[in-house]
Amino acid sequence: MSASPLAGLNIIVTRPRAQARGLAASLRALGANPVMLPLLEIAPAADRTALRAFAQRATGCQLLVFISPNAVHYGMAALHHIPNGVRVAAVGQGTAKALRKLQVEQVIAPGERFDSEGLLALPELQQVAGWRIAILRGDGGRELLGETLASRGAQVEYVTCYQRSKPELDADAWLAARPDGIIVTSSEALTHLHQELGETAATLARNATLFVAHPRIAQIAQSQGWRRVVITSTGDDGVCAGLVAWAAQHRK
Repeated sequence: MSASPLAGLNIIVTRPRAQARGLAASLRALGANPVMLPLLEIAPAADRTALRAFAQRATGCQLLVFISPNAVHYGMAALHHIPNGVRVAAVGQGTAKALRKLQVEQVIAPGERFDSEGLLALPELQQVAGWRIAILRGDGGRELLGETLASRGAQVEYVTCYQRSKPELDADAWLAARPDGIIVTSSEALTHLHQELGETAATLARNATLFVAHPRIAQIAQSQGWRRVVITSTGDDGVCAGLVAWAAQHRK
């Protein structure tokens, strides 16, 4: 493989800026020109009192479920540590990795499908009747995980650890980037792009390849008119591997 398999390619990274740096560095090492144009911004929860109050009673839970690396970052800042005897689960491997970096070693996480459905399919989450389960997440999101655990007899609590906001988008900046590829890692971010940029988004959909890490995002992209959608594995390594494979095929 070439030392610079992505040489000359302009790749837009749409993650929140703090979470985009590592991926941008990896892309740069592969020869790409990463352009950071966030579609979402992340900030601490508006009501941090509620998060601190939860931290005081977390010891009464049987399971803490972290939805994202951001939930780990802000949730663990309030918890400081996982209470003794409380189990921990993560929706994806990126979230599990963030927990392990904080010395949380025993993490229940799917090994294949990295979403709520994948987590719910694990044997560890089948018999949860009578459990108190806290789901640590951003403001809002899918309810499938909580609803399914409740239907299995658990008492479920949502804990808001951070909030998302949608920045104003500069259409000129997006067009000036002349992207060969655009990396989008959430349905919410893709919807914001579509709604905010209008005809500019349509131009991007005609001319650039969209890289997503989940079939659900790919379905939304196709409904919006994106002509070239590539589903990659999750995490920075998975995204980069998908880009390298696409570039090798594209250049043939």
